[in-house]
Amino acid sequence: MSDAITGPQGGSPLLPEADDLYHPHSWWTRYVFSQDAKVIAIQYAGTALAIGFVALILSWFIRLQLGFPGLATFIGPAEYYQLITMHGMIMVVYMLTAVFLGGFGNYLIPLMLGARDMVFPYLNMLSYWIYLLAVLVLVASFFAPGGPTGAGWTLYPPQSILAGTPGQEWGIVLMLVSLILFIAGFTMGGVNYVVTVLQARAPGMTLMRMPLTVWGIFTATVLALLAFPALLVGAVMMLLDRLLGTSFFMPAIIEAGQRLRYGGGSPILFQHLFWFFGHPEVYIVALPAFGIVSDLISTHARKNIFGYRMMVWAILAIGVLSFVVWAHHMYVSGMNPYFGFFFATTTLIIAIPTAIKVYNWVLTLWRGDIHLTVPMLFAIAFIVTFLNGGLTGLFLGNVVVDVPLSDTMFVVAHFHMVMGVAPILVIFGGLYHWYPKVTGCMLDARLGQIHFWITFLGAYAIFFPMHYLGLLGVPRRYYETAGLGFVPPSAETLNAFISLVAFVVGAAQIVFLFNLLRSLRHGAPAGGNPWRATTLEWQTPETPPPHGNWGPALPVVYRWPYDYSVPGAPEDFVPQNQPAPVRAGAVP
Repeated sequence: MSDAITGPQGGSPLLPEADDLYHPHSWWTRYVFSQDAKVIAIQYAGTALAIGFVALILSWFIRLQLGFPGLATFIGPAEYYQLITMHGMIMVVYMLTAVFLGGFGNYLIPLMLGARDMVFPYLNMLSYWIYLLAVLVLVASFFAPGGPTGAGWTLYPPQSILAGTPGQEWGIVLMLVSLILFIAGFTMGGVNYVVTVLQARAPGMTLMRMPLTVWGIFTATVLALLAFPALLVGAVMMLLDRLLGTSFFMPAIIEAGQRLRYGGGSPILFQHLFWFFGHPEVYIVALPAFGIVSDLISTHARKNIFGYRMMVWAILAIGVLSFVVWAHHMYVSGMNPYFGFFFATTTLIIAIPTAIKVYNWVLTLWRGDIHLTVPMLFAIAFIVTFLNGGLTGLFLGNVVVDVPLSDTMFVVAHFHMVMGVAPILVIFGGLYHWYPKVTGCMLDARLGQIHFWITFLGAYAIFFPMHYLGLLGVPRRYYETAGLGFVPPSAETLNAFISLVAFVVGAAQIVFLFNLLRSLRHGAPAGGNPWRATTLEWQTPETPPPHGNWGPALPVVYRWPYDYSVPGAPEDFVPQNQPAPVRAGAVP
């Protein structure tokens, strides 16, 4: 597919000149309180990766307890539940969402669309600082009296705010305040992304010429703007239950023979609010990953993406369907069987557009000139991992299968393959791919390959055996399983093996950090377009791009973003801003 033309089509009403931007006047306004989307992207990504490494260390402590119970005497039952709560919430919300939308979104949307910056730069700056404040409030709960909340990352009431739950006093309050701040900050950024995509595209950049990365981030942003309010409402209502004694989610409760002040609330209502946010959150993370993988595969296979329009419509279909599958997380909550049937059906239906994307990725690779660069290795690994995780999701989407597996390690394995390993592989692939544009230097390929193989093979050595543990009936959320009659001794041996591999994979991320920092000073010069890519971010006059991105004139777009291996072209790629040659006899 190619829609190359001899001139631009369409226009955008919000295309400022370089002089219209707020340019920094000091070191503080250039690198700290910056309004440049590229600097804000680096701030988002740096903060998210930093808090992500905190979550990694928490996971080491979790695996230390599960693999070698009693070895770490400082981990008791209360500390264990605090560890799993903070690990889960940090990874899902504060790390993955922030990296894909705040990091990749801020850096790539203006560059890929040919814009000078986001439409609302000051609001964009505020969104990062509110996100940082949310992270700091969350971290503060580690130092609060009683420590962070141990209610589980889903924060289910009533136990999340009752005495006896770790962090019941300050931990849960700081968690809820942090979530409220995060949602406020994201809303500022999300409005920016949507308006920029719709109103600030370069001349000729029609919607159907946008790279799939932009489509994925744009759709995920719309999902988040619609889904996060449910979590916001739930967090505010629970905060009122905790601080003011209201009973939105708290039923009548007798504790130690004394009736508490609560009564009439519904814990199930919170579950619906949480998962109405929670399942779209899966695709808030997955859709940007889908778009990034599409661009990595097309670029490094030197082949146009197969079925571009079908891929766009699949992204939109996944976005719509993601709002009608949330209750498959609640099969064990006692729902009506007819509702179970409905949500099981919608869960199977949403697999159709997802499968279309997998087929199109495979067909893009078919007979392509595949270059097994480090970004390509991570992209292929994502396809394999997301496919494996999705297949286990078909099991859990079926009510009669989910009920016996719901509280086992099978769910932990599935969730981590889909929401942990798969998107993190894409994050690494994207960082290796766009690092040359951000810094002007190449990352070391040999270190990248070492990092990839340890991470990829190690992740499978960790989470594949967990499916077997789940089928054995090994329960999740248990502080230790020794002494449970239905858990065989082999499960304890397997848990120890998983823990050892987890320590190795976690330590291997130091290789990535070393490569990231070393290449800033000693990396090979990248040039403007080291991957010979077609999309606009690789066509900027300077690398790294300065504030304003494009110099005196914005680019003009003449074609779609995947013109690779075009017959008769002088090179095996044709950039989006390269005019089509005038055919003989054609009127100019």
